[in-house]
Amino acid sequence: MNPRNSDDILLPVSPLFIAASLCGAFLLNLLPWGQWIGIPDFVALILVFWSMHQPRKVGIGIAFFMGLLMDVHDAAVLGENALAYTLLSYFAITIHRRVLWFPLRTQALHVFILLLLTQIVGVVVRVVIGGKFPGVLYFAESAVAACLWPVVTWVLLAPQRRAVDRDDTRPI
Repeated sequence: MNPRNSDDILLPVSPLFIAASLCGAFLLNLLPWGQWIGIPDFVALILVFWSMHQPRKVGIGIAFFMGLLMDVHDAAVLGENALAYTLLSYFAITIHRRVLWFPLRTQALHVFILLLLTQIVGVVVRVVIGGKFPGVLYFAESAVAACLWPVVTWVLLAPQRRAVDRDDTRPI
């Protein structure tokens, strides 16, 4: 599953595929189940993935834009999610070279910490402006997202994998 631990050479990722995955994550966040306990923030999860795997294509600017979209959708204070996603993307880009060498379970642990910090930033902003603390179960979303990390990695790297049946007419 992990391209760094195998002999697979990945194809370049399509910017259209990156945009489609971010739009799909945004649409998943729009569904009414987003208020249930334990449903992860799919935009944050996909942002972490692309910030780690393609830091030159998905960076802080896209994270800020996606955060503004989520702020408008959630009717939150403008900039709450934008700040959290920007910090998430920054820290993911900062550690991406080291984390991608680890096995998927260890990567999931790093993702859990990043997503937990993102949630803590959002809660701090909400509490500072006069909101109430959502409770400890609110942070279960990070654990569920970390459990989904291997699946997300497999699905989003699938279009980049080369064909198994190589022949003489294909380079590499």
